[in-house]
Amino acid sequence: MKSLSEIETTAKRASRAAGYSWGLAEEVGKSIRLSELFGFPAIKHLNQYYQNKKKENFEEIKLINNINKSDGSSFCPIMLGVNFIDQVKNIETLKKCSVENVAYPLLLLSFLSRASEIIGKKLLISFDDCKFLLNFNLSISSNIWNKEMPKLAKKIEISFLNNEDNFSDQDWKSLYKLAEDTFVEETDSLKEGAAGAGLTDND
Repeated sequence: MKSLSEIETTAKRASRAAGYSWGLAEEVGKSIRLSELFGFPAIKHLNQYYQNKKKENFEEIKLINNINKSDGSSFCPIMLGVNFIDQVKNIETLKKCSVENVAYPLLLLSFLSRASEIIGKKLLISFDDCKFLLNFNLSISSNIWNKEMPKLAKKIEISFLNNEDNFSDQDWKSLYKLAEDTFVEETDSLKEGAAGAGLTDND
């Protein structure tokens, strides 16, 4: 089994050989490492993408708006991902955005996951029948686990989710009341032994 370090280094070097700068290649290496860590076949899709990149002229998106359409060719998932990270704080104000015709969308996921950590919000990604919940770059939940990922997404929708508790106030109050049984009642002896107690001011 290949180590994460080997995966990152090989993906970085392959990206440089595919024509990206060393800076962009390093970003690709980090993202491929992350995707493989989360259990997605990123090496497979990156290899396929670079093989097709030799034959196809993928479009590079620069400024990301609420609706993004290509001029005919598919968007490069790497440039889309890098620019999304760079612009995420501005994109966040849109609450939602869409990108049509994205090649190898799996390669985009880990870039979006890193963006989720930057802004401290979960992202919901959907295209075709695929849905992904990105959790602050800690995990990615999916409804297509162990299924083949499409090589082209006709339309990707990205939604910024508000941070909310997954439980009701009543559930919290009930659990907190139970937790109160562990609280220690403050006594005179505890007060005397508390931090700073009994210290003499020598000034």
